[in-house]
Amino acid sequence: MRAVVFERYGEPAEVREVADPEPSEHGVVVRVEATGLCRSDWHGWMGHDPDITLPHVPGHELAGVVEEVGARVVGRRPGDRVTVPFVCACGSCPSCAAGDQQVCERQTQPGFTHWGSFAQYVALEHADVNLVALPAEMSFRTAAALGCRFATAFRAVVQQGRVAAGEWVAVHGAGGVGLSAVMIAAASGARVVAVDVSPRALELARKFGAAECVDAERTEDTAQAVRDLTGGGAHLSLDALGSPATCAASVNGLRRRGRHIQVGLLPSSSGTSPVPMARAIALELEIIGSHGMAAHAYPPMLELVRSGAVRPDLLVTSTIPLSASPEALAAMGTAPGQGVTVVEPWS
Repeated sequence: MRAVVFERYGEPAEVREVADPEPSEHGVVVRVEATGLCRSDWHGWMGHDPDITLPHVPGHELAGVVEEVGARVVGRRPGDRVTVPFVCACGSCPSCAAGDQQVCERQTQPGFTHWGSFAQYVALEHADVNLVALPAEMSFRTAAALGCRFATAFRAVVQQGRVAAGEWVAVHGAGGVGLSAVMIAAASGARVVAVDVSPRALELARKFGAAECVDAERTEDTAQAVRDLTGGGAHLSLDALGSPATCAASVNGLRRRGRHIQVGLLPSSSGTSPVPMARAIALELEIIGSHGMAAHAYPPMLELVRSGAVRPDLLVTSTIPLSASPEALAAMGTAPGQGVTVVEPWS
């Protein structure tokens, strides 16, 4: 099969022929019809993820068709149209038993713990726990936008953030996750403030439901701008980019007893990032991490998509062949992108 491979962190990846994967006894091999290009892939390429072993194939936001099944897979068959959370759970650890597969203690992640979906085929573990059947009317391009960014945003806004109609929600970073969060929060009846450095990103945020926008390139204090626009601060705020600056701005833009959700990864050499905890204490703020969403939690999100209340298909702003993905991956560091870029490995 053809796949995108890198052998050194931060150096150009290339498309080459590699061996086809084989399913484990509990796993499947999926023919990848579409896979999203995510900033998390860029973090992995840069060496920010300790799970990666070189040489490596990135990619974790995928949709496709089951090609082969392992001997002990019960609920899936070749030909099934599927997607998968970026966290593939084991199904048997204490966290999984509690329904928290998104923080599985023995999780695997395509594109991180093993070769991913920037390829024509990808192996996935524990298929009966992790595969999500796609509605017949949903395209693979749309489904590729669900597995990380849209599902991650849904969990961050609805499940972790506990968004309520009439609340102010601030979204820092209007890339794929951020625009998804804007759309989901607006569909939930919240009033959304989008913050980004890109006029194009803010234009899309308005299109997807943002009531207010803050141009971070032209605004000295974005937290103050959010507090001014919301009459005292957001009830719920997300750092959907992942930087010390956006994390601090998200916390500082909250009103009393507000909720900050950290979604974007925060790389640093020490493994920690500064958070304005004095404000968190004084205002009794909640600081909450949000990792991903388990396969069993997909139905409410899929129903919103089916009903037309949210339109993840509109987030797909470009489609590229596998041959163009190494350059697009490298560009994520300087231009995280607006909307979702989908790679189609067979085009």
